[in-house]
Amino acid sequence: MTPANPANPLPDPADNSAIIARLHRIEGQVRGVAKMLETERACEDVVTQLMAIRSSIDTVGAAVLDAYLASCLEERDPESQVAALRDAMRLWWKFAPAAGGAGALPTEVGAASPLPVQ
Repeated sequence: MTPANPANPLPDPADNSAIIARLHRIEGQVRGVAKMLETERACEDVVTQLMAIRSSIDTVGAAVLDAYLASCLEERDPESQVAALRDAMRLWWKFAPAAGGAGALPTEVGAASPLPVQ
């Protein structure tokens, strides 16, 4: 996967069809949750759907990160690859719900990232 635009690390949009399809499904799920709220569906049903949406978004995030790593790291020297990989992991952990790092600063040690601060 080669980026279509060197300033944009993502692969060519034609290669993103699976990610785009998943985002459209997520969009439909979000609309479904809005309808559930409008029709006063049970709280448990709404929360279940919200957790499914979160899981889907995490999956899309992992796929985008994977595309970034595949397309942007392959032509770098090993030391640069490690630094870029650590940066990508810090970005992921910054917002990973399981890490408790939602919105944490990337320079903080702890839940924001299991990686050492440089």
